[in-house]
Amino acid sequence: MVSYVSKLALGASQFRFEGAATHPRARTPQAEIAEIIAVGARSGVAILDAAVPFDSGEAIIGAAPNLHSYRLLVRAARADKGPEHVEAEARASLARLGVARAEAIIVQNAGELFGRCGPDLWDKLLDLKEQGLFEKIGVVALASDDPLGIAKRFHPDIIQAPASLLDQRLLASRTLAAVADMGVEVHLRSIFLQGLLFLPPDRMPAPLKGAASSLSRVRRMIAEGRSDPMQAALGFALSRPEASAVIVNVTSAQELNAMIAAAASPPPELDWEGMAIDDAAALDHGSAAA
Repeated sequence: MVSYVSKLALGASQFRFEGAATHPRARTPQAEIAEIIAVGARSGVAILDAAVPFDSGEAIIGAAPNLHSYRLLVRAARADKGPEHVEAEARASLARLGVARAEAIIVQNAGELFGRCGPDLWDKLLDLKEQGLFEKIGVVALASDDPLGIAKRFHPDIIQAPASLLDQRLLASRTLAAVADMGVEVHLRSIFLQGLLFLPPDRMPAPLKGAASSLSRVRRMIAEGRSDPMQAALGFALSRPEASAVIVNVTSAQELNAMIAAAASPPPELDWEGMAIDDAAALDHGSAAA
């Protein structure tokens, strides 16, 4: 039986880091995060993308007992404060996570590489890799950032890019296939397109109303194929040969368990190409999310 659990990568961007328990027996955010990390570790999820926007989140992740089971990805600091700041923040992230080194440091905005501070940023990341703090350097690249051009110019070890059942632009153009052919790891992000596939038409944000009919059509195709939106979106992403990893962001251990169960089963047989949509507002809105 086909199982794609090994391609799952756990993203931390939707972890609930704050909030008091409303009941004496209710779980704290720290306990829930520790359970999420434990579930992934037990199930063979190998990568944890710990790119969170605040320091306390890294500390909470670092306190989880099962963290050693993962290859950790760490966010690179913004380039505009200088390369010394980038190094200081990278070292601080490792310290908060409780590790001496990590799998990769990831530039969160590809546009920074082309700005005034871009050359110094890239040189510093290469230096951190040379020092042995990180094995790899990665870049988050949207469709508009030209991921293939970035791969050719900078030769990163990892490109993280949005691709999903609904947003197949970088797959149909073979952009990500070409990136993978260069020996660069491709990590798919935004595979649920910010939850658009799960939203009923009456809850669609106003700027995205134009995609409502397309989304209804896709949901109907999924239902007729005896699947559900989560299984379809996950099955599509995990079965892509270009992808070495698929990042899934969860808020609870229950959500992760459901995704692991789906990944452990063969993907549904659906008309994948027929489910792509071409509404620019919806695609750009969803792909900009983690």
